[in-house]
Amino acid sequence: MNLHKILPDNCIFKNINLSDYTSMHTGGPADLLVTPDSEDQIPEIFEYARKSGLSVFVMGNGSNILVSDEGYRGIILHIGKKMSRVESEGNHIYAQAGSLIASVARTAAENNLTGLEFASGIPGSTGGAVCMNAGAYGGEISQVLEYAKVVCNGSILKIPACDMAFGYRKSIIQEKEMTVLSAAFRLSAGNNDSIMSLMSELNNRRHEKQPLQYPSCGSFFKRPCGFYAGALIEQAGLKGFSVGDAQVSEKHAGFIINRGHATSTQVYSLMRHIQESVYTRFNVMLEPEVKLIGNFES
Repeated sequence: MNLHKILPDNCIFKNINLSDYTSMHTGGPADLLVTPDSEDQIPEIFEYARKSGLSVFVMGNGSNILVSDEGYRGIILHIGKKMSRVESEGNHIYAQAGSLIASVARTAAENNLTGLEFASGIPGSTGGAVCMNAGAYGGEISQVLEYAKVVCNGSILKIPACDMAFGYRKSIIQEKEMTVLSAAFRLSAGNNDSIMSLMSELNNRRHEKQPLQYPSCGSFFKRPCGFYAGALIEQAGLKGFSVGDAQVSEKHAGFIINRGHATSTQVYSLMRHIQESVYTRFNVMLEPEVKLIGNFES
């Protein structure tokens, strides 16, 4: 099986630096990075990888991952701009997985549809947002998703929202190692002025409270039961603490930022220091919301 028979040459990249594809702007090279432009190509890519003995990691906008400085030995399946179509029909928005969830929210607003305002500042892709049940300001993908189209064991399936096993930052997509191809959102008719006003308010709050001027992975840790990760980190005295150019944001302690030339190793070391410090003081083990890709223990 030949990968070049599945994808055109301009969709296949060798030894490409993943720091150019992640919001933290760190990470080493991938053996292969492929950018499909059709849903039908994706099951074939997985079959090629299986027959070739290669691992596959599916990446969207790269906003919630930390790739090791050694890179990734296998195929990065990048579902991005080539699969980013967003369409509106009645009270529904249909979006391919490579679209930005913020763009989906804007399309909803343009069509006077309410329900996705919370997502207007989330930096991830639609596929990633569905996979992790992304949320903000009291809203979650689970509240508005009608179904997701996925690849599972070589087949393309539609999974209704009621079968997605949604929870806090999780879904059946992670448990079953599925890949999101597209999603359908059922929204409600709304007033454009009210929708735009709420989106503006939420984005202003985001800019006031979050260090958006620096590269980051977004909120680095999941919210522990009964606590807020940022508050625990701040109370542990770690606001502004740094390892190299990786720093706990002085604006919001739940963010690890890249102040210029941080490496993934520095970010990982800082993560571990935060976990150990918070556990020692509060007996709470913070779990990263960010996915760690590659080898960090060498």
